[in-house]
Amino acid sequence: MTKPSKTESTAENGRFAYNGLERVIHERARLSIMTSLVAHPHGLLFSDLKDFCALTDGNLSRHIDVLKEAGLIEVWKGLKNNRPQTLCRLSDVGRQRFTEYINVLENVVSDAVNSEAAERAADKTITEGWSPV
Repeated sequence: MTKPSKTESTAENGRFAYNGLERVIHERARLSIMTSLVAHPHGLLFSDLKDFCALTDGNLSRHIDVLKEAGLIEVWKGLKNNRPQTLCRLSDVGRQRFTEYINVLENVVSDAVNSEAAERAADKTITEGWSPV
């Protein structure tokens, strides 16, 4: 029996680490914001984004600041009918990182589905001496 190489061992031990799930995107409100902006490539007004994500003004504003600091979104200010308007849209970097994030998330879902199927198969072969608690 050969011992796995350090690379193989590390890969196996960290198989479910999902390092590509960026914390800045993974938070529920920011994930909602990013998803809304992906669906609207020309951007969304603050009020529309607030409605899509079911957030308060203050909460949305704080999450926009975090995403802007991370370089994931752009914020534009303007006037319409003498009223201030704020437009948010994904930056090019934000679109790329969100796509990478979604790819990792797809791996999470795939692993969960495959693990569930393997678990069901293993349930049929539980070793003697084990019982449910």
